[in-house]
Amino acid sequence: MSYDVAIVGAGIVGLAHALAAVRRGLRVVVIDRDRRAVGASIRNFGFVTVTGQQSGDCWRRAMRSREIWDEVAGAAGIPILHAGLAVVARRSEARDVLEAFLATPMGRDCTLLGAAAAAKRYPFLTGELAAVMVSPHERRVESRDAIPQLAAWLAEQHGVSFLRDTAVRAVDTGRLETTAGPIAARLIVVCPGDDLTTLFADRVAAHGVQRSKLQMLRLRPKHGFQLGTAVMSDLSLTRYLGYAELPAAAPLRARLRREQGAHLAAGVHLIVVQSADGSLVVGDTHVYGHTLDPFADEAFDALVLDEFHAVLPGVDYEVEQRWIGTYASLDDRLLLVEAPLRDVRLIMVTSGTGASTAFAIGEESIAAMTA
Repeated sequence: MSYDVAIVGAGIVGLAHALAAVRRGLRVVVIDRDRRAVGASIRNFGFVTVTGQQSGDCWRRAMRSREIWDEVAGAAGIPILHAGLAVVARRSEARDVLEAFLATPMGRDCTLLGAAAAAKRYPFLTGELAAVMVSPHERRVESRDAIPQLAAWLAEQHGVSFLRDTAVRAVDTGRLETTAGPIAARLIVVCPGDDLTTLFADRVAAHGVQRSKLQMLRLRPKHGFQLGTAVMSDLSLTRYLGYAELPAAAPLRARLRREQGAHLAAGVHLIVVQSADGSLVVGDTHVYGHTLDPFADEAFDALVLDEFHAVLPGVDYEVEQRWIGTYASLDDRLLLVEAPLRDVRLIMVTSGTGASTAFAIGEESIAAMTA
């Protein structure tokens, strides 16, 4: 079997590279060891986040990726369940961070509502409230459905070949050794997700790549509830670098250490999005290490729900599902791009921003490899 481009990994990063390649008229094969998507690409919020991404390349990639999501969602039959983001500032220090953010180029098209205006627009915000920043940029898809739908569309409409249940044993320039036999490809892109040891383990280890483990919940509101937007809170302003790197974030961080130290220690920040069936996807937490245990910590879920209650105190619910996700993580960069061999790229999103930035990364990588 021979192709122009072979992509290892059928998560969002691999699929984004496949899309970029077929848009250049290239013949593409995607190889994945699993029969269907089961990794980080489906264990998340399905939230294409622009506002709050780190300034510079990450924010630019998020904006471009959002544009591509808009281009492909309708064609691939992927519903956009809701758009936009409401960042709830519970404290005056959080409001100060949002004001500082709005003064940057990344704040374009975003608006800040005072407490009264915010409560009128979002009547479910009945807790402590200093302000709400509204962004129009975000999109929300159901990732468990969207990733298979995107893969099916690439196969049916763009002729991408998929080899499932197929492990890649070795990669060399122009050639992959797989459990389905050898594959020839002029260009090879390895998108291993958080697999740190199978391919180019020496390159991965040299950078000290770890894993981040997160805990997620699906809540079923008891009395019907329409969110209409994604929601974040003060804790997000200390994790998303577009906010956290602003000087104004320091006083908020200090106050959160005093008032919510356990939340910070568990890497808690609140994101709430809504699914088509009315359920709410809520999270998350962050624990780091090379090899992480597979067990959820009830105390961590309690911290997430504590923040949920503070922001949305009037929402009564039952917990419907709990799950764990993992993704590759680095302290010093959001994206790892390596060229271990001629015409071979190793691409790892090391920041949990795959859904938000992968389409732009794919465009950049394929453009560079075909230049």
